[in-house]
Amino acid sequence: MNFAARIDTISSKSPEKTAIRFPNKRFSNRQRLTYSQYTYGDFKRVSDRYAGGLVQAGVRPDMRVSLMIEPGLDFLPLFYALLRIGAIPVLIDPGMGRKNLLNCLLQVKPQVFIGTPLAQFIRLLFRDYFDSVSINITTASVAIGADCTLAGLKSAGTSAETPLSDKSSNDTSAVIFTTGSTGPPKGVVFTHGMFNAQAELIKETYSLTDNDVDMPGFFLFSIFSIAMGITVAFPEMDPTRPAQVDPVRIIDAVSRNNVTFSFGSPALWNTVSSYCAEHQIRLPSLRRVLMAGAPVPYYLHQRLLGRILPEDGEVYTPYGATESLLATYFLGSQVLGETNKATRAGNGYCVGSPYPRMEIKIIAVTDAPIPSWEEVIEICAGGVGEIVVKGPIVSPEYFELPNQTELHKIYEKTTEDEIKFWHRIGDIGYFDEKGRLWFCGRKAHRVETGNDTMYSVCCEAIFDEHPRVYRSALVGIGQDRFRQTPVIVIEPEPGEYPRTKTQVAKFENELIELAQGSQKTSNISQICFHRNFPVDIRHNAKIFREKLADWVSENRT
Repeated sequence: MNFAARIDTISSKSPEKTAIRFPNKRFSNRQRLTYSQYTYGDFKRVSDRYAGGLVQAGVRPDMRVSLMIEPGLDFLPLFYALLRIGAIPVLIDPGMGRKNLLNCLLQVKPQVFIGTPLAQFIRLLFRDYFDSVSINITTASVAIGADCTLAGLKSAGTSAETPLSDKSSNDTSAVIFTTGSTGPPKGVVFTHGMFNAQAELIKETYSLTDNDVDMPGFFLFSIFSIAMGITVAFPEMDPTRPAQVDPVRIIDAVSRNNVTFSFGSPALWNTVSSYCAEHQIRLPSLRRVLMAGAPVPYYLHQRLLGRILPEDGEVYTPYGATESLLATYFLGSQVLGETNKATRAGNGYCVGSPYPRMEIKIIAVTDAPIPSWEEVIEICAGGVGEIVVKGPIVSPEYFELPNQTELHKIYEKTTEDEIKFWHRIGDIGYFDEKGRLWFCGRKAHRVETGNDTMYSVCCEAIFDEHPRVYRSALVGIGQDRFRQTPVIVIEPEPGEYPRTKTQVAKFENELIELAQGSQKTSNISQICFHRNFPVDIRHNAKIFREKLADWVSENRT
């Protein structure tokens, strides 16, 4: 079924229900914030206008449409209009850097380009990367250098319903690029079946109802919220910089919109919760907070559950990836009550049990492709290995990257002679005696010393116990991938960076003493201090350890 059909159902059932509230731009902090909004009836009418205008502009089913527009009231209606006519929206994080951005465009070869004036300038500057574009639409008020404007497209369409393109569950619905935290960004193929399954899974798992209000700290999550029939209230923030949000604006968005549910980066909620705790602010309407993108430190759970959320509030830590958004989930209360001690002792981070209809297994670690499930070596409970997942929300392939698809998919022939596939998520972990999955770090971030294999999350937890350490990163140094020297890089807490040789030596000695107290880190003797770790654009939480390894190598020579 075409995923956009969900909008037809919801708008028919509840046309007067608020669908979107989006903050209007303010020109100074003194100006009172106002919102623009659409009901589900409005949403459907606007989306139909876009659909009609897109068809008139020549956009056809299966055309790939690069969306490089700023978040706004009309982003979701436009996105669903593209799905409605069977086109394929392409979403690329704008902050991933010019080189990565252009390479993504070269990879996906969009036939339609919808972009801001800045994006149009980039298109004109790097024409070779846009050779595939035959229809160009600008968000500017005048169509200089473009075929038409987005506003003109909307005006050209009518409120008459555009026929819903006939799509099966296996048809491509969108291409969404990874952040490239462990290599070049890759275009992940989403199908209409994946989108539908994800929306159902989220609604079922978190018991969401028509009375819920979502505040998406990660804006793309709103794609699912609107398909569940709940109100989406966008906060006033730069979505590419969640760690730098103004906490007052997030608190205002929660309070004024009676937000009950929110998905966002741990970096966002660390900033907001610190402010709330300092100023004794509680958020009584907010009953469910989901955090993903990186392991969530125990103190963030403590802060949210103990001092900010209502008594019946809960924190969830869904685990997955762009290729499989929802693999497992765990509760913050369970982290504090059951697994926190083990995590802080270096045993990894418990990410809980699989979502319904999801299967997870642990297999022997290898960097080589595994063509068939018959070649897999499964690891028993308690054994550490590579995490693989299977289920209705797992992407079948990367767009036009057969080598990467081959490397990340394992095909399995079922008893009904049907071919299924497992996705190699790229992480290391194990199952405990209760059947819960523990995350030990990215496979690409493991450090092979020749005598031992060291896992990032396990080792870093030991150093993170130091009160002056904000976060740490394990990296391996050396030309031989399987005989490296482990180095721990430390980002101190604000104001705690050592300034003199004496301060450096004292800090290092304290950290070495910590390391010697654990078998997992006893062979680490080299420590570097870094002022501000490089992190991903999407969550501001995934550490670019490869960049840190290069930085360490350069500073050692």
